[in-house]
Amino acid sequence: MSRSRLVPGVEVVAVPGRGLAVRTTEGEFLSVRTREADESALLSLLSGTDVAPLDEELHRVVRAFEEAGYLADEPQLPQWPVGRRDVRLLGDQALTRPLAAHLAALGAEPRTTPPVTTLDASPPAIEDLLDGNPAAVVWCFDGPVPDGLWEAADRLPEHGVAWLRCHRESWQAYVEPLAASSGDVTAAHVRARRIAATPAHRELSAYWSGPRTSGAPVRLTVPVAALLAALLADDLARWATGSPDTAGFPARRRLRHVDLRTLTVTEHPVLPVPDVASMPVAPMPKKDG
Repeated sequence: MSRSRLVPGVEVVAVPGRGLAVRTTEGEFLSVRTREADESALLSLLSGTDVAPLDEELHRVVRAFEEAGYLADEPQLPQWPVGRRDVRLLGDQALTRPLAAHLAALGAEPRTTPPVTTLDASPPAIEDLLDGNPAAVVWCFDGPVPDGLWEAADRLPEHGVAWLRCHRESWQAYVEPLAASSGDVTAAHVRARRIAATPAHRELSAYWSGPRTSGAPVRLTVPVAALLAALLADDLARWATGSPDTAGFPARRRLRHVDLRTLTVTEHPVLPVPDVASMPVAPMPKKDG
């Protein structure tokens, strides 16, 4: 048997009077029919502490675990590729600081750039965003995104640069899908989908454009910033290392909404918005004579 260690997230528990049970990665419990197999030897084997030869009964049970997908080779953490380590961070320091710490711990080399944060500032040009040849650009905007601010950044995937962003609207934050190729979801696509999905599209559009009147400002607390930074870092790490999505919607087709009051995260599917074809021009009728 080439594999005998449980995959991460799968556990086996001894249930008094009922034998062994498997707890799956989804949190379900399944009974294990060990029959004549030595349960203590099985547990040692599955924990990776026993490499003794298997008898026929242990071999049968371990084979069943392997066929169910509960066994794996010795786990190895995916390494961040050298060519994708340069990650440029823009935005509010309350978010970029913990995000930089997460990325550095995972093997990336984040560098922080002063962001455009005011409503009357000119949006950056694509040449400015590509300066230094980053592998990815992450922009964390602490507020509603002004019209046109991310227009140039949406072109980053066309230049082979991954593009990831988040922003806050009062007590709600949005972590948008990572875009790494020309067919992925951009910020403009998310904006269009959100406008199309609400009956208050005029109000939402006006809210984005400003001006707005508000009371005491919403502050990003340490737990909120840590959660948003962790979500961004995980998405970027999966892209960099090629790790598969484990649950929910695919990362490149997923908009995450975070309630900053309860730290509740909900996922919503989002697709690119197709380009609208221009209306064909009808030929002019020929005049007689």
